[in-house]
Amino acid sequence: MDDGSVDFRAAAAAEAANLPLEALNPAQTDLFVNDAHWAIFDRLRKESPVHWTPRGDEYDGFWSITRYQDIMAVDTNHEVFSSADGIVLQTLEGKAESDKRPRGNSFIAMDPPGHDVQRKTVSPAVAPANLQAMSPIIREEAGKILDGLPIGEEFDWVDTVSKELTAMTLATLFDYPQERRRELTFWSDMFTNAPGFGPAKSWEHKREQADACFDAFDKLWAARVNAPPKFDLISMMAHAEATRNLNVHDYHSNVVLLIIGGNDTTRNTISGSVYALNKHPDQYAKLRANPGLIPAMVSETIRWQTPLAHMARTATQDFEMHGKTIRAGDRVVMWYVSGNRDEDQIANPNAYDIERERVRNHLSFGFGIHRCVGNRLAELQLCIIWEEILKRFPEIRLVREPLRTHSVFVKGYETLPVVIPARN
Repeated sequence: MDDGSVDFRAAAAAEAANLPLEALNPAQTDLFVNDAHWAIFDRLRKESPVHWTPRGDEYDGFWSITRYQDIMAVDTNHEVFSSADGIVLQTLEGKAESDKRPRGNSFIAMDPPGHDVQRKTVSPAVAPANLQAMSPIIREEAGKILDGLPIGEEFDWVDTVSKELTAMTLATLFDYPQERRRELTFWSDMFTNAPGFGPAKSWEHKREQADACFDAFDKLWAARVNAPPKFDLISMMAHAEATRNLNVHDYHSNVVLLIIGGNDTTRNTISGSVYALNKHPDQYAKLRANPGLIPAMVSETIRWQTPLAHMARTATQDFEMHGKTIRAGDRVVMWYVSGNRDEDQIANPNAYDIERERVRNHLSFGFGIHRCVGNRLAELQLCIIWEEILKRFPEIRLVREPLRTHSVFVKGYETLPVVIPARN
């Protein structure tokens, strides 16, 4: 069972080993699409943990931070490494397009104090009490999804399970009509995909669908702001003192953040868990024998998968690291996907081990003030879906290699063909 990219991976590994160090560029979409990015990060961690890639055809110049402890140091130093210029390594074409429209700031693309008050507004939605209330809703929906799966027939796990569960949960958080929940999935894919990939046909198509999304959420705001406060994300923002007077562009930016954050990461980890367990059948056997390992398996998958490959910052002042001078104004990319495979921090990091010691010791949720606000909700969804899977199916079998997301940011799966074998 191979996707035909073995030769590509071998060539990429050879190139990563033989290119001059200064020529290494980890921001290559083809590497991620072919699961061929590992060799370049291995070399950067060993030889150039703070690495400058000059401006090219696709990106402006940027620093790559690839070691676990260095990533944590950048992530927790928001005074020197600001989020205000955005948290994604944006292509030159993408930046030119975004500059054509008024730009707002979501709270993840803010520094304190603005960040703190806006994050505090929405955080009750994913606080322990609300997660406890949501748990039976998630479990009921997970059961419905799984009970509707075909047996003995190939189907796409991404579309049928991962997207469905996360769309339901996200619609619940927004109090968005459940019958329209897949609009949220569609818009998330529109926001994160470059033209020609996913559902995005062109920049014009992306703009049209962004406007459709914002129109829908403007109507939600208008309805919630004129109604008594409720416990959903839009009502919280519409009534909280810190956010009720948000300008429309900042509101739209927060909508985009919450849609992507509540969708892509969890859905790609749900898919990633099926993929990882198929690639490591000994771990799958352990899990079937002991469902009590589900929480540890979830954490290990979040590390091993790393659903967001990077986060970016901008230096506000000159900063020395490993003998390199990061200049004020430079873009700095924290490659979580590399830090999660750092041999100096994580024992045997390329192994998938659901009994790993300190299994929650990973970078995937970030650190500092921007640590993922929905991390517990993501873990809850993953634990529940696997509790329900193990009650029903001895095996979910990978049919062939997945189609991976065309991105250096979202590290996920477009399709994951599987079959649930019929019982004898």
